[in-house]
Amino acid sequence: MRVYPYRRLTGNISWRVESAQLKSEGEPWEDVESKYLSTVERVVALGPDEDRPDWTQARLRLSASLPAKAVDSGGPWQHVKAVAVLTERATNTRTTVELSPISNDGRERSAELYLYRSDLLDRATLAVHVVATVDGIPGRVIATSDAEWFVDVIEAAPSLARELDVKLVGFSSGASRLQRFKDSPWLVDTTGRIPVVRVNTDFDGLGDLLGADGGTGAEKTVRELLLAQICSEVWTAVFHSAVGDLEVEEDGTPLFPHGWQGEVLRDMLPDVYPDREPEHALREVHAARTGASANGWGDLQTRIHFAASRRAGVPRTLSTTIRDLERLSQGEVA
Repeated sequence: MRVYPYRRLTGNISWRVESAQLKSEGEPWEDVESKYLSTVERVVALGPDEDRPDWTQARLRLSASLPAKAVDSGGPWQHVKAVAVLTERATNTRTTVELSPISNDGRERSAELYLYRSDLLDRATLAVHVVATVDGIPGRVIATSDAEWFVDVIEAAPSLARELDVKLVGFSSGASRLQRFKDSPWLVDTTGRIPVVRVNTDFDGLGDLLGADGGTGAEKTVRELLLAQICSEVWTAVFHSAVGDLEVEEDGTPLFPHGWQGEVLRDMLPDVYPDREPEHALREVHAARTGASANGWGDLQTRIHFAASRRAGVPRTLSTTIRDLERLSQGEVA
């Protein structure tokens, strides 16, 4: 949890990626077609595609609109700047550019962000921050955009949906940090750039069951139920990871995190608190974590369990499993 010891800016920072261009070595800039840039998904997909060359450099045109309070000459902030920051955990890349004022009042701003293909491995996160001098101290972040964009150099289609990373590894013979979990069938690791499920191939029969294509009716039924259970545990683990270190405004308002953590919360909160908007739901979660909620942590756990099971399709899979087992049993009796 992060609490800021100075006054922060309230209000929405509206911004977007207007367009993108790519450049190959020794070639001119080429416009990226609109189908690779999704305003709805907020993704710029720059992965390999037959319609475009192998690029070495990209240029993104950005625009932003700041709240009126940000440019109020009588406000508590001086030397207000808007900065776009591109980060990627896999390569520890961090690229920044300042958005310059393009309107008389200074609220409307724009910039061009340059990035190199060699600096990115997978998916980078792009956000806008407002920094200013506060109480005589320059460079303080007084606001961060709620919405963030993603620059994806793997996928050719702009989509937020990404497959979960599943790795088959023997825990007994694997890394030392896995050996103490040798009796566990699987583990969910949320410490990396994307969540990873490590399936223990030393667990007798598990690898064959999950890796099998087809099989008997009973094997298929068990496999589907097992996958749903794993998926449910993954959703639970990533939700807890996402809310484990929320940034908090000076007034106590929690902020959506960046990267996959923010995606997880926006996906699950409508099921955790279906009667609340995402921002209000996040406040409820934060209140439960900090003990400020009357319902408390126990009630939240029940809600998380329900949401994770629903996202993983456990009720549907379990109903199908029961029906399949009944049919198999009737077939054996006959």
